[in-house]
Amino acid sequence: MDSNLIDIVTKYLEYCEIERNLSQNTIRMYYFYLTDFTNWCKSYLNTDNPLLSDINDELIKKYRLDLNRRVSIRSNMELKRSSQKAFLIAIRAFLKFLVVAENLTIMSPDQILLGKSEDHVPKVLDEDQLGRLMEVQDLNKKSGLRDRAILETLYSTGLRVSELVSLNIEDINLTTGEFTVIGKGRKARTVYLDASSIGWLKKYLGTRQDPFKPLFLRYSGKSMEKGDFDGESLRLTARSVERMIKSYNKRAGISVDATPHTLRHTFATGLLRNGADLRSVQELLGHASVSTTQIYTHITNIQLKEIHGKFHKSPDEIHEEQDAARAFDRDIDSLI
Repeated sequence: MDSNLIDIVTKYLEYCEIERNLSQNTIRMYYFYLTDFTNWCKSYLNTDNPLLSDINDELIKKYRLDLNRRVSIRSNMELKRSSQKAFLIAIRAFLKFLVVAENLTIMSPDQILLGKSEDHVPKVLDEDQLGRLMEVQDLNKKSGLRDRAILETLYSTGLRVSELVSLNIEDINLTTGEFTVIGKGRKARTVYLDASSIGWLKKYLGTRQDPFKPLFLRYSGKSMEKGDFDGESLRLTARSVERMIKSYNKRAGISVDATPHTLRHTFATGLLRNGADLRSVQELLGHASVSTTQIYTHITNIQLKEIHGKFHKSPDEIHEEQDAARAFDRDIDSLI
């Protein structure tokens, strides 16, 4: 039971990689959150060697207080509830590993309450903004055709940017317009290309005279690495796509601070507004839980809008009805 906390965290991360087959991105995030927790334990307990036995309800409460009072280095504001929740989820997962995989007697993961997060409404583009974003590329350049193909693909499939940049040419099927991606949690799902995205991908790939594997290549920056016969060192990065969309967003004069994820949000809300059911949208987005997908219903609930339009009355409408009722009463009185 009195194992070194740092050592057992390392063992847990190895378990995540080997036994659970989690992605490197997920493991890095667990490493970040759990390292923060262990470093905090060192400081709070005034020891270089915190132990598993030190973890109890009181310690977790103190850690939650610390998270709640922290100021983000980036925003210079207090940590959002959603950010605090991510730290606590990592600790819960770690404790579950200790209980289930290591068969240790330690505080239950369920004792760590996550609390209520702030409501978050996704940023989406309307039809006009989406159209303007798609029309500001210089199509006389390879990079312009590539960027248009990227935007079209993101909007057509709802891919995460990490999923997009990991695509190889051989992964996509421009004949059927569908292909499989491996998303979060190493889960496979099928996504679909519309006619427009297929057309732009064909135009972009028509400019490629190389044998390289990545679907999207960069055309600037450091030179290709020696011995890289597949072109992996030329693969476009997620950060480059983020910067590209931000640049086009500014060029198009769009008020929404669009990101790759904004196109994913726009994709999802468009489906729901056009009548798609929540479970189908969940599958297309690769959400593990439908509760994650439900956030989009806050801005797409057509039925509620129709109910509001049918039953809600403005003050003017109420006054008109009251005047009509009084006029009706006067007419009745005159007939009696």
